[in-house]
Amino acid sequence: MDKTAYIFPGQGSQYVGMGKDLCAAFSAARDLFDRADGILGVKLSSICFEGPEDVLKQTANTQPAIFVHSLAAARLKQGEPAAMTAGHSLGEYSALVHAGALTFEDGLRLVRLRGELMQRAGEERPGTMAAVVGLDPEAVEQCCRRASAEGIVQCANFNSPGQIVISGSVAGVRAAMAFAKETGAKLVKELVVSGAFHSPLMESARNGLREALGKTALHDAKIPVYANVTAGGVQKAEEIRTLLDRQLISPVRWEESVRAMISAGTGKFVELGPGKVLQGLVKRIDASVHVSGIDKTSDVQTVVTA
Repeated sequence: MDKTAYIFPGQGSQYVGMGKDLCAAFSAARDLFDRADGILGVKLSSICFEGPEDVLKQTANTQPAIFVHSLAAARLKQGEPAAMTAGHSLGEYSALVHAGALTFEDGLRLVRLRGELMQRAGEERPGTMAAVVGLDPEAVEQCCRRASAEGIVQCANFNSPGQIVISGSVAGVRAAMAFAKETGAKLVKELVVSGAFHSPLMESARNGLREALGKTALHDAKIPVYANVTAGGVQKAEEIRTLLDRQLISPVRWEESVRAMISAGTGKFVELGPGKVLQGLVKRIDASVHVSGIDKTSDVQTVVTA
């Protein structure tokens, strides 16, 4: 239990000002944001540092913003290297770049396209998502099955014990929410999202992303990357490509991924990027492991010391 895993956050962790202090303090971070601005032909750094929030939270901007911030933070992590890695949804791309399976440039172009495609899919086939707290996976899946007569709905994120997100059509999700309340969920809350992520309503985005993945060079990963779709460690390039293709319409098996990394000897998790969402999830999954993160400049020295 002495290995370290690097974990990378997904959409929802963004905030106006993200990365600004890292770039002011570290040239390695500034360089990455400058490269991203050049590759995208958009001042992504300005959107991250200054907002406005409604522009930052557009999926097409949010995804590259979190990706660049995460990899800037990873550059600043000193000490013990990662023995394995994983990322939540979008964060899987950050993890793959860190593991050497994707170049920064190719990863950035893919996440920008992924964000654009997901935003468009959400406009073409509107849907929603909801958090369900206090039920086990089997109970939530049963609620989704019962609600499927009303519309598409499935589990989208198995985040931590008793915290599951469902996704699908508005009618399907709301019917499942009602069944979850009847079944005894502690909390059922519809989320403010621009689409039904990790559901079949993302099929058009998947098709566009598959085409781009087919043209992108992927390499075998230097360390295992625990994939959202299977919760297993993967390193072979073609397996990674297949799993990324499936990822957009499949549930994120985060709790299983974390447990699998712990079983493989991880006793320390370092979240790299904005916020502390994954640190909270890991603590709920297993309180015995050490959890830290790098988001701001003050975190860099704290994590190195720890």
